[in-house]
Amino acid sequence: MFGKAIKLFSLFGFEVKIDVSWLVILVLVLWSLAGGVFPTMYEDLATATYWVMGAVAAFGLFASIVVHELCHSLGARRYGLEMSGITLFIFGGVAEMTEEPPSPKAELVMALAGPASSVVIAAIFLTVAWLGGQAGWPDPVVGVVYWIGLINAILVAFNLIPGFPLDGGRVLRAILWHFQRNLRKATRIASRVGMIFGGLLIAFGVLNLLLAFTVAPEADIRPNPIGGLWWILIGMFVRGAASQGYRQVLVREALHGEPVRKFMNDQPVTVQSDLSLSDVVENYVYKYHFKMFPVVDDGRLVGCITTRKIKSIPQEEWSERTVADISEPCTADNAVGPETDTMEALTKMNTGKISRLMVVEGDQLEGILTLKDLLKFLSLKLELEGDEGGPQQQQLKGELSNIAEN
Repeated sequence: MFGKAIKLFSLFGFEVKIDVSWLVILVLVLWSLAGGVFPTMYEDLATATYWVMGAVAAFGLFASIVVHELCHSLGARRYGLEMSGITLFIFGGVAEMTEEPPSPKAELVMALAGPASSVVIAAIFLTVAWLGGQAGWPDPVVGVVYWIGLINAILVAFNLIPGFPLDGGRVLRAILWHFQRNLRKATRIASRVGMIFGGLLIAFGVLNLLLAFTVAPEADIRPNPIGGLWWILIGMFVRGAASQGYRQVLVREALHGEPVRKFMNDQPVTVQSDLSLSDVVENYVYKYHFKMFPVVDDGRLVGCITTRKIKSIPQEEWSERTVADISEPCTADNAVGPETDTMEALTKMNTGKISRLMVVEGDQLEGILTLKDLLKFLSLKLELEGDEGGPQQQQLKGELSNIAEN
């Protein structure tokens, strides 16, 4: 979902990161507030005052989203779920779960924790804004406090729409899961509602754009084309995230609880430490097309060699340098045990952006786990278990097949 994320700070043990895309929304929010919202609310203030108000309000939005996602994370921690952190991105924020909630109750508590915090923030700031207005506070102060309360109320209303992966969609999934006793079915229905809602947002954005360019310039009400573009982008995001959420459930159900031993190749291709890099490239890389090879000497695993490390050596030195010169030791990042949960291994692959893991027990190489083999298994499993998931499941099966063939 995200690109490059920058760690900002830690809060209650959770890393708070900001995706570079969030800088886009920060600039747009600041420009919108300073150039439109606050000048409309309060006329004849200094331009610098509007920009200060916009900056403070934008920071209030940032803090509100952090609190919202933090409450989701605290709710997850209550039920023993591991959270990898909180990331702010172009359409808001997300508390990153490494697994699905253990029960409908856990899902419900986690889903409602975020909106509940936003309700509290909205109530506090709107009340303070009203009291400040009665007490004669300066307009810029009242305006900023009021806007922070208002935007939190809007966030609550938007997030409680019953379409996955919005909080309301997670509430819907929890209720369906409770009565149907089937997480996959519940996720499928909730994600379809989310995709429909995303489609409506796109349609509304397109209509907004059409009206913006067809309504006469002198009309009293003329839609803003920038707003239409944002509705389209948000709708596309909601549709994509809803579909992705269902696919994640399918993958997790297929792999969770299965040991790596079940999927590993127990006859892996290995190299020796004394081989030259030119030998490795010609006789192994170009022959087998792998990007990583375990290094085994006298039956003992001593590490691995990757095409990335080979590439870092000038090509004219390949015939003189050996595998031992650039091999990397076995670490938690490139190796797993044979009884490791396969879903945990897949998460490690995704996090490390690698497609092969060594399966190690002691100093012995038990096998190699490859992303390609996992994708082939998932594709076959979806094909054999029917089309219960409809278009979403068929789309995932097609994507997995394409990836597995490449």
